Amino acid sequence: MTTLPARVGVFGGGRMGAGIAHAFLTSGSDVVLIEATPEAVEAAGERVTSSLTASASRGLLSDGVESYVARLIVTEDHQALVDAGLVVEAVPEDTAIKAAVFASIEAVVADDAVLASNTSSLSIDGLAEGLRTPARFLGFHFFNPVPASTLVEIVVGQATSADLVTRAQDWVTDLGKTAVTVRDAPGFASSRLGVAIALEAMRMVGEGVASVEDIDAAMTLGYKHPVGPLRTTDLVGLDVRLAIAEHLERELGPRFAPPQILRDKVAAGDLGKKSGKGFYDW
Repeated sequence: MTTLPARVGVFGGGRMGAGIAHAFLTSGSDVVLIEATPEAVEAAGERVTSSLTASASRGLLSDGVESYVARLIVTEDHQALVDAGLVVEAVPEDTAIKAAVFASIEAVVADDAVLASNTSSLSIDGLAEGLRTPARFLGFHFFNPVPASTLVEIVVGQATSADLVTRAQDWVTDLGKTAVTVRDAPGFASSRLGVAIALEAMRMVGEGVASVEDIDAAMTLGYKHPVGPLRTTDLVGLDVRLAIAEHLERELGPRFAPPQILRDKVAAGDLGKKSGKGFYDW
């Protein structure tokens, strides 16, 4: 029997938010997806429907796409979150933006609703400072693409209740994924390790050590990584990787300094798959 909340809110309907909505819909929860404008609402709904349709085409859904879409509300109205037992924030990696989002969520949801951030690097304790009830808050870090990824990183802040951690671990299991639980620290576990490898791979490209393809092959064939660090960077977005690296450099020192090749590509608009070009041509 599932332990998931009957209704889950997702704040932000971009690629990650749409994927998170997909994961909860296919695991039995109704989902309210919040976006900022009518155009963004329409686009977010299309992302979720497209994602569900892709899963259906691979025989991964137990019901028709329409049955899942019927349990999805995409709206600008924050009041639609009033009955959500869990709200996951999935907006850009900017502390001020996230703080404003959580203030608007807390103004609507019940006192016992759980709040979670999908941040990949920002401090959970820092985000909790603006909350009225930080004990009900934690990091819920999903990975792209969410429907296919089997990992969720649970990030525990100093104020996060122990009971909530246990509930969150059960929720991840009910989503058909595996949880890793870490305390709040710069970059957590996944981003810190993933970015460190990716930055070194970029330096090797800049130094002419090997080609992009051969560096990735060294990790996929030699270390059994499913995707190489440079292709992963293209999938994540070079701009996203740059922002995380800059944050980690501020927090942990020069070993996370972004290499010039990354800065140059972002400045040129070569952001990876979403722009059509990064370390690879898409």
